[in-house]
Amino acid sequence: MDEHALAELTDVLPDGVVVTDPITMEKYRFDRSQDTGTGTPALVVRAEDAAQVQAAVRWAARHRVALVPRGAGSGLSGGSSAVDGGMVLSLERMRSVEVDADCQVAVVEPGAFNAEVKEAAAVHGLWYPPDPSSYEFCSIGGNIATNAGGLCCVKYGVTTDYVLGLDVVLADGTLVTLGGKRIKDVAGLSLMKLFIGSEGTLGVVTRAVLRLVPEQAARSTMVATFPTVDAAARAVVAMRRTMRPSMLELMDQASINAVEDHRPRGLDRSAGALLVAQSDAPGTARTEEVALMSATCEAEGATEVFVTDEAEEGEMFVEARRLAIPAIEAQAALMLEDVGAPVPLLPDLLAAIGEVAAAYDVRIPVIAHAGDGNTHPIVMYDPTDAESEKRALAAFREVMQRAIDLGGTITGEHGVGRMKKELLPAQLGPDVMALTRRVKDALDPEGILNPGAVL
Repeated sequence: MDEHALAELTDVLPDGVVVTDPITMEKYRFDRSQDTGTGTPALVVRAEDAAQVQAAVRWAARHRVALVPRGAGSGLSGGSSAVDGGMVLSLERMRSVEVDADCQVAVVEPGAFNAEVKEAAAVHGLWYPPDPSSYEFCSIGGNIATNAGGLCCVKYGVTTDYVLGLDVVLADGTLVTLGGKRIKDVAGLSLMKLFIGSEGTLGVVTRAVLRLVPEQAARSTMVATFPTVDAAARAVVAMRRTMRPSMLELMDQASINAVEDHRPRGLDRSAGALLVAQSDAPGTARTEEVALMSATCEAEGATEVFVTDEAEEGEMFVEARRLAIPAIEAQAALMLEDVGAPVPLLPDLLAAIGEVAAAYDVRIPVIAHAGDGNTHPIVMYDPTDAESEKRALAAFREVMQRAIDLGGTITGEHGVGRMKKELLPAQLGPDVMALTRRVKDALDPEGILNPGAVL
């Protein structure tokens, strides 16, 4: 990095904001995916406000330096992996959360954790529904960048359904304000939606206005065990024909046993699959919905169905589902998918994943936001064994292709990042890819924003 160019930036930013020390920068190189293609940045900027973000972006544009926006680093697709010689623009210090209870919104900086927004909303009897399994340590900026979903999205939707406004710094350093606290607003083009799910390739979010809703009602939890994954998947399809639970999650036998090895929750290790479902319907409707869910599971061959109205007991099963990824992560290196398909094709998608695992001789435990048809096949491998890693990578790609073949998607909520972009053209096709590139070129003509991600 040219010292004179670097001095231009350090002269306009406070002490400690610009970092060039290799040891300090190391923790900003990788996201949770541990992308093997990650580069080494020339500098990290730990911005404290929107003006500092603007200064950093203007400097990067002037000197044609690649810029990778970064939140909490909890991403699973390499979307915030550093690039050689570039800048990592960390938003971790921008953490403010302000709740406007009258408007039922939270005005949030991008570094704030999802959990912090939930906590601030709860003080006012409100709720922020999007809830990735990593909600305790993932940032709102990252959630917006990938349009994150989570366990409640089957009924309550994903991040984009709760974003009313954004402040975004464009590739030339201009800050634009899109939307606001208004619930309904169709003035002009829907530009805000371009930035939700764009993974930092079109602009850098510095503030978000998030819609809140009244706190969730009491929940009843149903846990059903099945002899096979296929039986559990068929139960999901049957349930979704007539109802929309507030949660409908699946764990296969491998993920059940990984959780029991990691932090025992008393799950049935012999079960081929487990469904964790919840209803938050009002009054007696909740009892009726849970009874219908239970009957549906029994009709599809459930070996046991358990129902509880105790919040703490129900949360224990939900926590078991949330623990699945770290539990499997403790056993091996991972390549984590989040492929999806139309809900009626969930059994076919799970069967395809099993076929890929057998064909490439790799272990692929599966958890799923089953009610959405969104699965998380977790490809395991030994990083010290080149052949094991080679088979895992081939299986990783094949799982995405099989999802595409079913009319599905290579990513339901984690984003494309750098790890999945090879298969993006196969899903979108040449015309949509060309249109996507035109949008990218219009907003980032020099290509400095998160180069190598998505496209």
